[in-house]
Amino acid sequence: MRAPIGPFEDARPAPECLAELTGPVAEAIRDWQGGTPADRIVYVDTDPAIADTAAFVGHYGRELLGQSANCVVVAARRGGGTTLAACLVPSAGRVDVNGVVRRRLGARKVSFAPMATAVEATGMEYGGITPVGLPAGWPLLVDASIAGMPYVLVGSDRRRGRLIAPGCLFGLVPGAELIEGLAV
Repeated sequence: MRAPIGPFEDARPAPECLAELTGPVAEAIRDWQGGTPADRIVYVDTDPAIADTAAFVGHYGRELLGQSANCVVVAARRGGGTTLAACLVPSAGRVDVNGVVRRRLGARKVSFAPMATAVEATGMEYGGITPVGLPAGWPLLVDASIAGMPYVLVGSDRRRGRLIAPGCLFGLVPGAELIEGLAV
């Protein structure tokens, strides 16, 4: 199979690669109920040593920067409680944590979750966190521009490998909400 974007040599429908994924992501793909069929999600094998965005696009092609999205975990504090949520924004942008995210989550303060917290809460590797297979009940704030992208490259749950899926799929992930201006 040829990947819909990028120069990836090893590309396969994600439902055929469940053993390559952590439990929550494999389960989310196996049980996928969205309007876009699960076999439109493609798994591509990539080098874990260059998982960070700058190194990744430097190796696989700068055009991927405009076709990629980053999923980050944020911690929203209000009163004495903290709520974790995920945000998906184009890789060329950054999350408007102190504006859009803070208002949407009704928080007094929002910050990026510490790496250890993000890894423990998601069960995914840092540098590979993906919106597919997030913990049940988590809000997933998705920059609305992603839904209009033909294909989007995101983490796979580990530093090795990525998922490629139609942009519209990310608005169908459980807990997802499309938000204009999430990325600045």
